[in-house]
Amino acid sequence: MAARAVNNFSIFRSVPSSPLSTICRSELHHFGSVRSKSATRFLVLRYERHLLLGGSHGFGLRRYSVRSLVDSIMEEFEVLRRRRPRIVRAANKLALTSSGEVIQDKLVKQALQKGLLLEFKKDTERILLAVAQRPDGRKNWMVADQNGVTSSIKPQQITYIVPGVENFAHTEISEFIQRAQNNLDPTLLEFAWVELLETNKPVTAEELAEMIFGSSEPLESYCAHLLLSRDDIYFTVLESKGPRSVYGPRSTFQVEELQHRKLAKEIADKEFEEFVQLLKSAKAMPPHAKPAKSSWNVEEKIRHRIVSLQAYAIDACKNDDEKKTAGMILKAMGQAKTASSAVNLLIDIGYFPVHVNLDLLKLNIRTDYPDDILSAAESLLLESSDPDEIDRIDLTHLKVYAIDVDEADELDDALSATRLQDGRIKIWIHVADPTSLVQPGSIIEREAMRRGTSVFLPTATYSMFPEKLAMEGMSLKQGKLCNAVSVSVVLRSDGSIAEYTVCNSVIRPTYMLTYESASELLHLNLEEEVELRMLGEAAGLRLQWRREQGAIETASLETRIKVANPDDPDPSINLYVENQADPAMRLVSEMMILCGEAIATFGSDNNLPLPYRGQPQSNIDASAFDHLPEGPVRSSAIVKIMRAAEMDFRKPIRHGILGLPGYVQFTSPIRRYMDLLAHYQVKAFLRGDSPTFSAGQLEGMASIVNMHARVAKRLFNSSLRYWILEYLRRQPKDKKFHALILKFIKDRIAALLLVEVGFQASAWVSVGSQIGDEVEVQVEEAHPRDDILSQG
Repeated sequence: MAARAVNNFSIFRSVPSSPLSTICRSELHHFGSVRSKSATRFLVLRYERHLLLGGSHGFGLRRYSVRSLVDSIMEEFEVLRRRRPRIVRAANKLALTSSGEVIQDKLVKQALQKGLLLEFKKDTERILLAVAQRPDGRKNWMVADQNGVTSSIKPQQITYIVPGVENFAHTEISEFIQRAQNNLDPTLLEFAWVELLETNKPVTAEELAEMIFGSSEPLESYCAHLLLSRDDIYFTVLESKGPRSVYGPRSTFQVEELQHRKLAKEIADKEFEEFVQLLKSAKAMPPHAKPAKSSWNVEEKIRHRIVSLQAYAIDACKNDDEKKTAGMILKAMGQAKTASSAVNLLIDIGYFPVHVNLDLLKLNIRTDYPDDILSAAESLLLESSDPDEIDRIDLTHLKVYAIDVDEADELDDALSATRLQDGRIKIWIHVADPTSLVQPGSIIEREAMRRGTSVFLPTATYSMFPEKLAMEGMSLKQGKLCNAVSVSVVLRSDGSIAEYTVCNSVIRPTYMLTYESASELLHLNLEEEVELRMLGEAAGLRLQWRREQGAIETASLETRIKVANPDDPDPSINLYVENQADPAMRLVSEMMILCGEAIATFGSDNNLPLPYRGQPQSNIDASAFDHLPEGPVRSSAIVKIMRAAEMDFRKPIRHGILGLPGYVQFTSPIRRYMDLLAHYQVKAFLRGDSPTFSAGQLEGMASIVNMHARVAKRLFNSSLRYWILEYLRRQPKDKKFHALILKFIKDRIAALLLVEVGFQASAWVSVGSQIGDEVEVQVEEAHPRDDILSQG
């Protein structure tokens, strides 16, 4: 019976320890290494088996003293020890001497029948024992596994049939498995490998069981099968046929290489587990106690894993290794293998702030300067020489207004106005002169080109020039003597340009005004600020003239946000919405456009290569939008059909939107590299030199710079949107916002402009609502990280 066969076979662990084995182990104890202990056990077991089974000498114990038997064991061990080095030298390449016929003989197929104990693959990760119950169709079999579950399996799922078992009950499987696990000793494989390697003999599980356990009974055979199937060092499968496999010993070279890999993997696994524990510990800490970001970068192996996780979070993995590493980390932390999971994990451990700007990382924006650039900037500030000093016109007698947003760090333009005796207004647009410090081809100029523009975000500003150089050496400062390039324009009564000049100058800014304070001064119409009133008057003339030239009005609402402490979980948010039609904003905008037209005229008159900007709009009929309310609604409709801007580097081209025959951006050389290029060209002409760059060079540089500018604009827009959504998320749930209907998307779904926050969204509106109508909306939920806004 199967039960008797299984329960009565001899397993070496069940053999009581005899005095002989105790003496043998005592005598061999001085071989202290793991390998020696395993060898000792292997040899002692062989002699125990020999004595228990009688061997060729029957009960030969009576013929030998204990000491002589120990000596015999020692001699065999010494033979084994001496033989191993020779095998190491000779067995670098395995070449089995057994013929294919011998292997085929070992692969005799065993017919499947009821009551057999078999091992099968449940899925890719689970291997179970089961008892065959009955056929299921032509090939499949119903089996009852160790969990008591009955299922149908295919023949190819069977990985081993335990020999010598009949009519096995599935209720006995658990005990059978436990006994097998208790008797597994992987160290015995090494010594079986040594013996088999010498003769290059293939072996089956049953043969290995006979060799190392002294029996090929069911339990021993299954133990041998488990040892072989789980082994990845000493043996390899030579051939398989269904559930039968023949194994051969690997070469010494292969074994040593695999052992090395296994040891390396164990070390790596241990290090990885320690890293995971670090993550779990950091995750459990309160926000104020989490490790500093820099602490994760101290050890190279930890830094590599964090970098891989960060790359995964922003979809920027450079290779499969980074993807694999990040995936392993997320799996070990019980997280899904998604970018958002990686982001959340990095936030949870304190590596990322709660409001981390992922786009800033994804777009690889330069936020810091290398040491050599900073050193060069310091040198420029210390030298403080001015190559154009003798050519500068002293304009310090003029009252100079610098008008910008209140948080502006880089002030690069200012305005003056005087009235000529004939009553005409003369405008001065003073522009900061960074080219007096930074020469073309210098490392600072090349770095500025690589950046292309300053990046303005709600949380920070990343300047095109090193901050100290931009702030102290280039920016206009109230009450201080400042180098500038001044463009003067005399206007005709209709607002057109009567005459202009461009010169190097020295100015002393009188006022630093915000748009709000400038608008207030304009409204008060103070007698002592007559110059500001003239600027306002000039702006009105210019706007009227441009409209007559076909300019298209696109003024709308502009949102500004300043986040004071962005790394805090709950930072303060200051939000401002500015109407570009505001008097002060209109004034500044018109004067900057006027300067651009004057520089384009200067370039045309002197055949000077410049980055001329244009925007053909011959297909736009502005009157077609007269039915829409003036302001954001009309501007939004027009902007949707505007054509993209164009550039020419040899001659001016018409700018239809602005209503100008030519236009060059010139007023932000600290912030925009294309403006800086225009300055280099103009300054060279003023010195009497040839143009710094040819038209072809300008075109090549512009293609690179404009790409960086587009990236910076994309980053600005996404960052602004994130913080507007965060602002809305914090508002009371019952708060209602005023919104303008910009257009209808589908049926009653409309595009809306939330007036209080300058934010566009879509929502359902009631029947009867029209474009331009004002409606009230209520924000139900806002999720800035997911870019989701739901409204009531």
